[in-house]
Amino acid sequence: MASDSGESAAVVRDSVGNVLSDGDTVTVVTSLKVKGSLSIKAGTKVRNIRLIDPVNGHDIDCKIDGFGAMQLKSSVVKKV
Repeated sequence: MASDSGESAAVVRDSVGNVLSDGDTVTVVTSLKVKGSLSIKAGTKVRNIRLIDPVNGHDIDCKIDGFGAMQLKSSVVKKV
């Protein structure tokens, strides 16, 4: 009889309004500059995302092949 009222209050949506959940695959919709001389190009696929409490606007924790672990904003990704 317990309800998860805290879970339903924090809905994370991608750049086009699709609801995201843990384990989803998303693509980056805009090129992103990363510290140093690296950048993540638009169209890069990110698999198995994990939603976290927003820290400085970043609400997705993930690993990107060739870059490693990082955090992304949901406004720069689109669900596949």
